[in-house]
Amino acid sequence: MTEKKRRRQETLVMAVRKEPFLTDEALAKKLAVSVQTVRLDRTELGIPELRARVRTLAENAREKVRAIPHTEVIGDLLSLELGVRGTSALRVTDDLIFADSEIARGTALFSQANSLALAIIDAPVAMTGVANVKYKTPIKKGDTVIAHAEIVKVRGNKIFVWVKTYREDKEVFRAKFIVVSLQR
Repeated sequence: MTEKKRRRQETLVMAVRKEPFLTDEALAKKLAVSVQTVRLDRTELGIPELRARVRTLAENAREKVRAIPHTEVIGDLLSLELGVRGTSALRVTDDLIFADSEIARGTALFSQANSLALAIIDAPVAMTGVANVKYKTPIKKGDTVIAHAEIVKVRGNKIFVWVKTYREDKEVFRAKFIVVSLQR
């Protein structure tokens, strides 16, 4: 194996770990190679195609959710460390856009962030007490956004969660939530 190929494959592995929703086309652009080269590298490295990667991530993370039913998490849950952090992905489809345009309704991004903030709480029941949100860039039909949630502070039964949502590498939405843990 040449040094160039080894470096390209290392970059491919890191890129897929960081952004599991990257298509072969996006990877090819990022690596400045053909789509066929990306597919050959993925096969050689044992990295499954996009759909299989997402399905595996979602199945593993879904089973860990405690505070809300996993079916109420908006988007695909990709990773989850209860009481610490989580990641989800949302593909903008026709049902999430305004009727007159290709722009996603803000409620879609808020719902993804809010449900992810609740999903990372390690408690049997939790609810949103306060939300402070900022929409930074419009999202359009066909876009996939990745939300990262992290618990930043716990004070009694109040859990402070920050959620940042990205399209590719650009932040498009962020929210700060105070989630209240309702122990039964």
